[in-house]
Amino acid sequence: MVDLSRKKTQALLPTDILFQTPYWAQVKTRLGMESHAFDIRSSGPWGDVLVLLRRFGRHRVAIVPQGPEVAPPHEDYGVYLESFSLALAEGLGPDVAFIRYDLPWVSPYADEMHDEGWNAFPEARLRELRMNMGTRHWNLRKSFQDLTVASSLVVDITGEEAAVLERMKPKTRYNIGLARRKGVAVREVGRESLPQFHALYRQTAIRNGFEPCSITHFSAMFHALCDGAGSTELLFLLATHGTDILAGCIVGLAGRTANFLYGASGNVKRNLMAPYLMHWTAMCHARDRGCHDYEMGAVPPGHDPAHPFHGLYRFKTGFGGRVALRSGSWDYPLDHAAYRDFCNAESLYRTDAAPGRTQ
Repeated sequence: MVDLSRKKTQALLPTDILFQTPYWAQVKTRLGMESHAFDIRSSGPWGDVLVLLRRFGRHRVAIVPQGPEVAPPHEDYGVYLESFSLALAEGLGPDVAFIRYDLPWVSPYADEMHDEGWNAFPEARLRELRMNMGTRHWNLRKSFQDLTVASSLVVDITGEEAAVLERMKPKTRYNIGLARRKGVAVREVGRESLPQFHALYRQTAIRNGFEPCSITHFSAMFHALCDGAGSTELLFLLATHGTDILAGCIVGLAGRTANFLYGASGNVKRNLMAPYLMHWTAMCHARDRGCHDYEMGAVPPGHDPAHPFHGLYRFKTGFGGRVALRSGSWDYPLDHAAYRDFCNAESLYRTDAAPGRTQ
């Protein structure tokens, strides 16, 4: 059984998961969502959790961003999540249509995928069968799409700089050096540079065919730093050559983990390899501030030249590291009719947005 007791979001425990921090609660509150925090006491994992609520017609949707953090054993994932969902539903009120978890837990398929070289997760029907095994209500559903990423490239940035570089592929080290030799400069900037970054970000969105976030979203991330961010920090870097801004990134630091959140690159001087030097500079800054891991975000689960994001896989794995395979996003419907309406709307939106969409 899981027992939850409400607490203030400012009292959330220190964590390496950026999306479970008081800072992230402030970001999402600024963007119009409700934020709630609960202590977790159970026969299994203890800890706490951040829950976000947003409106969907007459209902609300509960989102647990990369939480709960502490996982039970693989064989208990579904039973624990069912018990957690029933406790959370009681604490959130009757108008919540469903709960969506973006689980940071290691995928129960991770060992097989690594050992046998699988290039994709099993289909949703099989994953649901395994997740619901042993549950009372058989009510856990694989989400249409993962909220963040189920397969992410994580780079170990511990040790001396030379050791971190040595773990990279030769071509990546060469491109970092090339950017330096050609005069690319990477500097840390403040939120006053957001308009330049957002213009570059829009170029990236047009080039790659995805819907860009508004500048309001980025502004909320920086203003929330003034609202009690605790030990959370943002690294904001721009890579320039002469008067040209070639690339930029926003990286969130929480505990021992640096999360590459948003990146942008321009359409000029792409032969100068600015993104390579930008990521390396971000890694050095994060390492100097106590981080052990630099999480670069979405990659395909395995080496598959036919995958539409194989180029992303080649680029990111060049920095060394490992592909972390996680359980991804799962739904627990409470109002099944409202949940069906949401899924239908989501499916239409995702289908319309699918061509060229990046993760």
